[in-house]
Amino acid sequence: MIDTAHPKRPTDDRRAEIARAARALIVEKGFEGLRTRDIADRVGINVATLHYHVPSKEALIELVAESLRAEFMQQSIDRPRAHLSARERMDLEFVDFRELAENGSDIMRVFSEFTERGRRDERIAAVMTPMREHWRNILSRILSEGVSDGVFRSDMDVEAMANMIMASMVGFFRIGGTLENLDRLVAELQRAIRHPARTAGADLSNSAGTPRHSGTKTARE
Repeated sequence: MIDTAHPKRPTDDRRAEIARAARALIVEKGFEGLRTRDIADRVGINVATLHYHVPSKEALIELVAESLRAEFMQQSIDRPRAHLSARERMDLEFVDFRELAENGSDIMRVFSEFTERGRRDERIAAVMTPMREHWRNILSRILSEGVSDGVFRSDMDVEAMANMIMASMVGFFRIGGTLENLDRLVAELQRAIRHPARTAGADLSNSAGTPRHSGTKTARE
């Protein structure tokens, strides 16, 4: 349904095209190789028009970061999870990662590139730090709730495990591993967090046949 209160503008489409072009170039050449003329050529506009939409490097960085946030948020919209248990929500986190890998999305590779570049560039760090902290907080809340529910290991260091999951996912997409290797990685992460007495025989949720959630609970208990 079209939101008539906030109709989509042509400038929104153009900015989306610029973000996609910038992300593709970051994957191909790294942040160091990102050039405004290359972005303009890929979008099919001149540099002056590009600067109208993103007048500075900071504006370009923020636009790309916003496109990453939007894709992360869309997965949560496509698969509602607030009503699910901690274990089911964690399963969906892994399903989300598999979908990105299966569809060839550049989101995690760009996220990885920005994270690495942010160590040396305060402009990028300023937009990436809140995103990383938000992701870490989501994982930490899920893990903490799972520990309290007794489905995750009672002796877990929640913060360390959240960092481990993040590092594993970013690292996987950075090296461009296969879906089979991703499934094996996720299986190990699931075994590392789950309480063995409560989850024996549980199906791994990152398999290729996992359905999308439409708001109806699909318990894996």
